[in-house]
Amino acid sequence: MSKSAQPQQQSIDLTTLPLPQLQAVRQQLDEEITHLTSSYTQLKQAQAKFSACIEALGAVTPDHQDRAILVPLTNSLYVPGKLNNTERVIVDVGTGYYVDKKVEDAKAFYKRKVEFLQGNLDTLQQTIIAKQNNMRVLVEVLQYKMMLARKEAAEQQATQAGSATGTVSA
Repeated sequence: MSKSAQPQQQSIDLTTLPLPQLQAVRQQLDEEITHLTSSYTQLKQAQAKFSACIEALGAVTPDHQDRAILVPLTNSLYVPGKLNNTERVIVDVGTGYYVDKKVEDAKAFYKRKVEFLQGNLDTLQQTIIAKQNNMRVLVEVLQYKMMLARKEAAEQQATQAGSATGTVSA
């Protein structure tokens, strides 16, 4: 994602917002952090799958020629097979497309995928940290405003109690 493609964020003086708006901003920030954290987890899982592919390709060596293997049909269904060619593999390039590649080219392909995802993960992590920092500041302002509201309410009660006792006449 390029810097120019990122949305511009505007600064808001949180101390000028009333409590209901601050609570709405807190809820929105909380939802954003949850979404970003979920996205981070999904990207990390995809990166782990690509890393596992690189590791699996490392096991494809000429001395494994004609060896019995289990071929995955789905995530949980495997069928017996035989490794006929240790120089070329079929690579899932996404959206249902597969490409025949040399083992070294397949490793390079998956390595590029891992590096690309790492760049996205780094950017996403920075965004999550910034949002969490914003949340900390927001919570501090919320706590301060709530303390002020309680203090004002206590002062009003004290004033009303004082004026109520001063209006009694004999």
